[in-house]
Amino acid sequence: MADIAAAHLFDPDGVGVDTGTYFGLPFAPEEAALVLVSAPWDVTVSYGAGTAYGPDAVIEASTQLDFYDPLSPDAWRQGIATADVDYSLQEESQRLRSDAEKVIRHLEAGGSPDDDSVARKIRRINEGCAAMNANIEAQARHWLAQGKIVGLVGGDHSTPYGLIRALGEQYERFGILHIDAHCDLREAYEGFEFSHASIMFNVLRDVPQVCKIAQVAVRDFSRRERETALASERVELFDDLSLAAAEFRGETWDAQCRRIVASLPREVYVSFDIDGLSVEHCPHTGTPVPGGLSFNRAMWLVDAVARSGRRIVGFDVVETVPSPEERIDAITGARVLWKLCGIAIKSASGRSGEE
Repeated sequence: MADIAAAHLFDPDGVGVDTGTYFGLPFAPEEAALVLVSAPWDVTVSYGAGTAYGPDAVIEASTQLDFYDPLSPDAWRQGIATADVDYSLQEESQRLRSDAEKVIRHLEAGGSPDDDSVARKIRRINEGCAAMNANIEAQARHWLAQGKIVGLVGGDHSTPYGLIRALGEQYERFGILHIDAHCDLREAYEGFEFSHASIMFNVLRDVPQVCKIAQVAVRDFSRRERETALASERVELFDDLSLAAAEFRGETWDAQCRRIVASLPREVYVSFDIDGLSVEHCPHTGTPVPGGLSFNRAMWLVDAVARSGRRIVGFDVVETVPSPEERIDAITGARVLWKLCGIAIKSASGRSGEE
């Protein structure tokens, strides 16, 4: 795709401009190669809340980064645009979050999810989450139909479900590179069918086009989740301890990245939970876990997908929780998002293969 005329009016070396869009870029969605959809939603988070405010915080932080990226020089010139943010999702999230907190407190106190008052709240939450999924799926389907790469900015990790469903309508088969501290393979966690802890369980159940999920840096999961991962031919587990052990025994990170990418098909979706990084990058994320990837290792892995000749067909960045005292979470989220945008555009060009 040729450079878009609007890009020539934008000074990438100038002062960052807060236009209410990601990175302050001047592109309309209709003319851009890539469109970012926002999902300000965190109803089912089970520990720390606040990721519903992630998209706005990432937008604010994104105007402070510099635009030259050695991994994908000038990819932004093909257009990275921001779809209108549907703030009714955030309003509904706040309403349902109050119910979810009551349910979680009830369960943590030893109560039953079948108690009438709690069962009604769970039903309302599940219906609200299903409506959010439909909203995101409709937005994604709209932009995919126009040939756009679609990225999603969350919000908790339940939010990409609709985008992944929409991609299932576009591709007969694709894989997911899932970077996360958690497997997210729980079935209806805490009674919430579309829990942030159930996203990959739901994908395996509902999106048969996803033929492989490569789970990387996971380090906090239940015995049942591990058994589910090991029993499924569609899941490949690259847990954090195993990756560390391979390095301790002499396998380079580049070699490990090649091994991870080799497990994936030609079309790849990247699901990037910020807590897949080590905690200094995201100290306020909802469920931080010691261990994880450095920023550079994570980006080298994502770029390895493009270097292999595979195509990134979509992605998400989720679980960024802003803090008024510290901005590191939003800063990290913005830079992860920038790298993913550039690498995804590069991979679509077909000029990034090394093998």
